[in-house]
Order: sequence, then structure tokens, then C-alpha cells
Amino acid sequence: MEIDLEEIQKFIKLMEDNNLVEFELEKEGFRIALKKGGQPTVIAPTSPFPAGAAQGTLAAAPGAHLPTTEDDTVLITSPMVGTFYASASPDSPPYVTVGQRVEPTDIVCIIEAMKVMNEIPADVSGTVVEILVSNAEPVEYGQALFRIRKD
Repeated sequence: MEIDLEEIQKFIKLMEDNNLVEFELEKEGFRIALKKGGQPTVIAPTSPFPAGAAQGTLAAAPGAHLPTTEDDTVLITSPMVGTFYASASPDSPPYVTVGQRVEPTDIVCIIEAMKVMNEIPADVSGTVVEILVSNAEPVEYGQALFRIRKD
């Protein structure tokens, strides 16, 4: 089964019009699964592997993908285009401040993309050295958000 971009856009519109969080379709050996939230959209042919068979996926160590700067700090970058929010709501304190220690699972900010609030984890242990964007500022994919001194 072939599927084109227009059909995918129809599925996305269907999700938006009906307030759906997930959509999945499998037909003639083709599978598409769409999910709103911080998870990437998955579009893949049905797996030829039997259930439970190893498929050779590799997991990177936390923080392994973070770029290191000349002064031996790590940059946390935006995983998407959207709007940067330093706190959960305008009345809430910021997730992190300069000088604060963070762990890989600590949420450092929210990036709003297409009306979905995506929590961004630190992915590294260390101390926040610099916050590089202002609250409610638009950000680009790959834009540096924080500088962290690794422990």
C-alpha cells in the first residue's frame, strides 16, 4: 500500500478535528501510528521480525548526544521548533535557575509545538551555567537553550 503526504495530512486533520491523541492504521503490510506529545511520529512498514525478536536497536547513554563547548560545558538544545517556556505556568517558578544542579530526568523547560506542551529533560547531570533564551521566546530546532557544566 502506498501512502502520500496528503493522506498523512488528512489523518493529522482527523486527529485535530476529533481531539484524538493517538491514531493508528495498518493495512496491506503498511502501518502508520501518529501520537501527539513529546514522542516522535512513527511511520514504518510492518516489521518482518516475529514478536519479541531482536531488531538491533541501540540506546545512547543519557547526555551522549549533547554537544560539548570549548569551556567543557554541555549545551541542551531544542529538539523541535516551538515556543520556550521556563515554567509550567505564568504563576509557577522556573524549572531551573542559574547555579541549580540538575539530573538527567529533571525537566528544564517546556517547548510548545502545535499546541502540545513538550517537557524537555536535562539528559545530563550537572549545574546550570547559563539560560540562553527568554521565557515565551520562539526557538528553532537545534537552538541552544541551556549551558550545563557536567559533573
